Amino acid sequence: MMRHPQVWMGLLLWSVFSQAHGAWTVNMAPGATDISHAVFDLHMTIFWICVVIGVIVFGAMFWSMILHRRSTGQVAAKFHESTTVEILWTVVPLLILVAMAVPATATLIKMYDASEPDVDIQITGYQWKWHYKYLGQDVEFFSNLTTPAEQIHNQSAKGEHYLLEVDQPLVLPIGAKVRFLVTSADVIHSWWVPAFAVKRDAIPGFVNEAWTRVDKPGLYRGQCAELCGKDHGFMPIVVDVKTQADYDTWLGERKAEALKLKELTSKEWTLEELVARGDKVYHTTCVACHQAEGQGLPPMFPALKGSKIATGPVADHLNIVFHGKPGTAMAAFGKQLSEVDLAAVITYERNAWGNNKGDMVTPKDVLALNQAQSK
Repeated sequence: MMRHPQVWMGLLLWSVFSQAHGAWTVNMAPGATDISHAVFDLHMTIFWICVVIGVIVFGAMFWSMILHRRSTGQVAAKFHESTTVEILWTVVPLLILVAMAVPATATLIKMYDASEPDVDIQITGYQWKWHYKYLGQDVEFFSNLTTPAEQIHNQSAKGEHYLLEVDQPLVLPIGAKVRFLVTSADVIHSWWVPAFAVKRDAIPGFVNEAWTRVDKPGLYRGQCAELCGKDHGFMPIVVDVKTQADYDTWLGERKAEALKLKELTSKEWTLEELVARGDKVYHTTCVACHQAEGQGLPPMFPALKGSKIATGPVADHLNIVFHGKPGTAMAAFGKQLSEVDLAAVITYERNAWGNNKGDMVTPKDVLALNQAQSK
């Protein structure tokens, strides 16, 4: 008969979970920036101070318990108070706190010094993606999760960077001081890249500053670190740090793409072209809530297949996608998507999953609405 089932169950669980984890780490990573190295060094300094305190305190405890135990005939000293001891246990902790505060303050001053940046980037959190805007460069874009739905729903094996891969990473130049201006368009998010030792809350109506300077090219990954809704775990961060020459080339290409996108607004689109483009936009922007076949997740995320919106008047459909719906999870996409992508995704929704309305919204229609709103 098993006398202690809890012990055996604990051993079994330990055995299972110890096999499930491929690698265990017991310390912070040094990171990839001067600030992250300073944070790591501060962490190790405080750690060793705590180790010394622990050794002294517990050493004194065990020494007292072993050498002054009752079985050896020890008799407890009788005294009321000791001024010397009281002074020591006040002064010594104070000196320890000062020893900790000096390097901590120096590191914090460096972390919050975002002055004289080489590049300014506005980061805006949305449910559930990030928007990056290079101030003064006329370059901006959304960064969306690209992990296949089959992996998320356990229908295929997880990839190497499961839930940490995006369609468009944030691109930074090597060696440049980059200032981040972090805010949010809806709820509180948190932009966190551990390798940079940067974590800033994105709060609606507020702008928080952070900065970094990365000296080694490569890809660096992070996540939203604030519980921001049902897809909180699906808004990763990927930063691609390039050499200055590669960064300049990328920036030039993005500017050219922005100009080309503006030209596409005046193009005469066919229904087939808009549906094809809208398919891609929908499966990047809308699929998380309204699902791949337009069936939605009622009641919070209604179905689009056969819905009154997707099969009703075009103006109503454009209006709700552009402005959103107050009091619901339906966000306003008027400022999130370009005129072309807005027209394409609405046209796709009106002609997918058997809706087959045969009509379309053109980029010119969206542009006209946009201009009317700005007046």
